[in-house]
Amino acid sequence: MRKILFCVLCLAAVPAAHAQDYLDILKVTHNNATLGNVDDAQETDVSNTLVEGYFPLPLSGKATIIGGFTYENTRLGLQFTDVRSNLIMTRLNVGLKYTHGNNWTGTYVALPKFASDFGDLGSDDFQFGGLALLEKKYNSRYGLKFGTYISSENFGTTITPLVGLWYKSDNRKFYINAVLPIRTDINYSLTDRFSLGGNLITSIKSYNLTDSNYAGQYVQEESIRFALFAAYGFFDDALILRGKVGFDTTDYGLYNQGDTVGAQILTFQPGGDDRVRLNAEFDSSLFFGFDLIYRVDL
Repeated sequence: MRKILFCVLCLAAVPAAHAQDYLDILKVTHNNATLGNVDDAQETDVSNTLVEGYFPLPLSGKATIIGGFTYENTRLGLQFTDVRSNLIMTRLNVGLKYTHGNNWTGTYVALPKFASDFGDLGSDDFQFGGLALLEKKYNSRYGLKFGTYISSENFGTTITPLVGLWYKSDNRKFYINAVLPIRTDINYSLTDRFSLGGNLITSIKSYNLTDSNYAGQYVQEESIRFALFAAYGFFDDALILRGKVGFDTTDYGLYNQGDTVGAQILTFQPGGDDRVRLNAEFDSSLFFGFDLIYRVDL
C-alpha cells in the first residue's frame, strides 16, 4: 500500500520553486510521531525538525540568483530499540531564476548536500542533486510548472518529474501552491489573520551511518506527511504560526552500503530491487507539529 501511495504522489525531496506573489524567506517546522512496525507491537518516538532559508538576489530584470540552505534532523530508533540515531541532512540550494519571455521563467538549482548521522563525515555522506523547473504564468492568479529533479543517493540515482500549480481566488482568500510530488499547500483565510488549510510534504532520500551500531549501513527514507492546520498571522502576515495534526507514513529502511538499485525513476527500479533489508518496515501513525514562517510579498 505504501508503494502505491508513493507511485501516485511521485515523491522526491527538493526545494519548491515559487511562482506566487510571496516568498517564504525562513521556515521552521517541527513534528512528533510514535511509529510502530508492521511485524510486532514495538514502537519508537520520532522527532523531525526542518529549517529552510531562501535569499533571492536580483541581477537584472530577467535574472535572479537563488541562494539558500536546508537543515533537517530526525531522531528515532531504527530497529525499535533504546538505541536512537540522529539522521541529519544539510544542503545548499544555489541557482538561477531566469525570465525567458512570453510569461515563461526557468529555475535551475544545484543541490549539494551531506546526509548522515554526522559521526565521521566522508565521501559516502555527500550527495549531489539538481533541479530544472519551467513556469508558465497565465495571469496574476494562476500558473503552471513543469520540471525534473535528479539526485545521487546511497541506494542509487533518483529521477523525478515535477508538475505544479499556483492559484489564488479573486477575493484572495483561497490559494493553492503545489509542486508535486514535493509539496502541496492549500489555505483558506477566514479573517485577515486566521486561516485553515492542509499540506502534503513528501521525500525520498538516504543517510550514511557511521555509528558503531550501524557502521557500513545506510538508511533510505520514504516519507509522506499529510496535515491539517490552523494558522495565525502576525505583523500583516509577515510572521505565520501554524499548529498541525496529520498522518505520517514515513518508512526508514536499513541496508548495507554497496547494496543498491541503480537508477530509480519515481519509486520504480528498472533493474529491480533485490536488496536485503536489515530492519522491520515502519507503520503509519498520527503526528503533531507546528510551522513558523517568515514571509515577504513579491
